[in-house]
Amino acid sequence: MSQSILAQARTSARKRILFLPHALNQMSAPDRMITTEEVRSVIFDGRVIEDYPEDTRGHSCLLVGTGINNRFLHVVCAPKKAYLAIITAYLPSPLKWESDWTLRKEN
Repeated sequence: MSQSILAQARTSARKRILFLPHALNQMSAPDRMITTEEVRSVIFDGRVIEDYPEDTRGHSCLLVGTGINNRFLHVVCAPKKAYLAIITAYLPSPLKWESDWTLRKEN
């Protein structure tokens, strides 16, 4: 039986975490300033809220967790054999997400 996507992500992250350019751009936006430690916290302490097995970048998932001052963060990542690719990281918008940050609002 294969590992869950969360277990795969954590196993890959223990080897290496690779922040893709889009993730770094999103994390460094002045209204976000998300640290790599916050992303690590989401990876190791957060949970999967969406699973994307057919993603063109490879099987990936959306994680939710908390960072500095318990602010909620979303991290999209794709586990690879030698590393965990961080596709993006952002602060979820109350316009797009329910108050628990785990369910998308219907349009």
